[in-house]
Amino acid sequence: MDSQTSQSSQASQPPHTFQVDLRGLVDLLSHHLYSSPKVYLRELLQNAVDAITARRAEQSDAPARVRLYAEGGSLRVEDTGVGLTEADVHTLLATIGRSSKRADGLQEARSDFLGQFGIGLLACFVVAERIRVVSRSARTPDAVPVEWTASDDGSYTVRTLPDEARPEPGTTVQLTARAGAGEWLTGERVLALARDFGALLPYDVRVGEEAVTDLPAPWDRAYPSPAGRRVALARHCHDQFGFTPLDAIDLAVPVAGIRGVAYVLPSAVSPAQRAGHRVHLKGMLLTERGEQLLPDWAFFVRCVLDTDSLRPTASRESLYEDETLAAVREALGERIRSWLTGLAAGDPERLAAFLSVHHLGVKSLARHDTEMLRTMLPWLPFETTDGRLSLEEFAQRHPVVHFTRSVEEYRQVAPIASAQGVGVINGGYTYDSELIEALPSVRPGTVVAELDADTVTAHLDAVDPAEELALSGFLAAARARLDPLGCDVALRAFHPLSVPALHLDDRAARHEQARAEAEEQADDLWAGILGSLRGSAPRARLVLNHLNPLIRRISSLGDPELIGTATESLYGQALLMAQRPLRPADSALLNRAFIGLLEWATHSEDGHR
Repeated sequence: MDSQTSQSSQASQPPHTFQVDLRGLVDLLSHHLYSSPKVYLRELLQNAVDAITARRAEQSDAPARVRLYAEGGSLRVEDTGVGLTEADVHTLLATIGRSSKRADGLQEARSDFLGQFGIGLLACFVVAERIRVVSRSARTPDAVPVEWTASDDGSYTVRTLPDEARPEPGTTVQLTARAGAGEWLTGERVLALARDFGALLPYDVRVGEEAVTDLPAPWDRAYPSPAGRRVALARHCHDQFGFTPLDAIDLAVPVAGIRGVAYVLPSAVSPAQRAGHRVHLKGMLLTERGEQLLPDWAFFVRCVLDTDSLRPTASRESLYEDETLAAVREALGERIRSWLTGLAAGDPERLAAFLSVHHLGVKSLARHDTEMLRTMLPWLPFETTDGRLSLEEFAQRHPVVHFTRSVEEYRQVAPIASAQGVGVINGGYTYDSELIEALPSVRPGTVVAELDADTVTAHLDAVDPAEELALSGFLAAARARLDPLGCDVALRAFHPLSVPALHLDDRAARHEQARAEAEEQADDLWAGILGSLRGSAPRARLVLNHLNPLIRRISSLGDPELIGTATESLYGQALLMAQRPLRPADSALLNRAFIGLLEWATHSEDGHR
């Protein structure tokens, strides 16, 4: 049978149908597998690159070109790859899941392939209503061109063509846009997508006359100077992420086939914010949201890298979580850790600039890494009663490193402790208390102690016993008024004189207070249970400053009721000064004390008149 008779016979055959529900497949791809229709272009590029890689596995000097032409609502992609025979067409394009990776004779090139030809091509139905493939095999010397034409109704036809239809080995894929998807096949959009996906591909890829690939990668290029390299990488970062970085960190892990760069963010971000890293697989952009690429503590960088060892998920839009990815994550984290160590050793100005923005990330790392804590100790800033200092500087000044576990506790005691010469660190911010407690492990001999109410009170000067005895009636009235609130009253002399009263408690006292409140509101059963949990912890206390003129005037009052109202006012004012959250009972007390003082003032004024 001659060629024309063969073609006529094949053309008259009824159309074949895919071995899947194509409409259901397109819905699955567009709504569940792929995040955007734009991935159709990545699939086309992957098929072309895979075909070239397969041909070069057998013919190392084979041409390596990919050309894309977009016009009039259609897109044509030509490659010089291995091509397909008629049998290949039926096998690879008609059966979903059958991959060019498994084609005969190509097992040795398996690790160099990016995707699955069949499902990758059918994914183009997300934007196309018709796909035409013309291919000629490079593996069969006398192979003739074969045409595969498919429609989005699930039918396809296969026929052979004259030699002139495709004189050279390779494949041409032509898409015709489906209704409403024409914008995805415009020249401008195709060029933008091709450059986004394929900028690092190892072959000559062009859209019309416009080059797509941009090699070597920015981090692998030779630059006239380190400064020139920093400028170029900063420009690359701005193009990729939209910001100018504080610094760039090389991410070379040769054993894992990884090359890239991490860019340090110029402004602080929340540790909970998911990072978006750009990951290329064998030159092809795999994802812009490689969230699991780095350890959680490295939230202050954004990465661009190329790898040939990581596994993509089914959608090829994220990474498969396996032992290889875990090892790569650890290796990349080590590169960032080494960069920090290098700054500490040789570039303190850049380190200080970095820590002023990202100290939280470094603290997160240091609490799990003794070596990093030792390295960063002279640089990590903490809020202290001596100002903003590192733990090393603070420990050199104070024999005992006192700290509070909450910001509220620190605000209570900081002014008073500072006046008494007691140094205190605010450990209420994220990671701070853990790092403070770890200080003895890297600075042997350092004494670290949590500051509690007893410690503060012990550093305040006691009042002369005779004077305190003379004020026993005043103190009894004050204690009686605050006793229902679970608060004791103490009289001390301390600086600054302007502070009339200081409210002190600790976690144990607050826990006991919460238990007592719950017991009051519980039924008999729960009240009994909570009562059995009553602790022996000291209660909160209101420390009155005997040196303050207002306290002296209040202590000379003879009216117990007025003393109680004044004490409530001092208690409320001390809570507000410490910026403590007010309980309903505290709010009611403040309102009652305010009204009581107004009544006393107006009553006194009326009596005076």
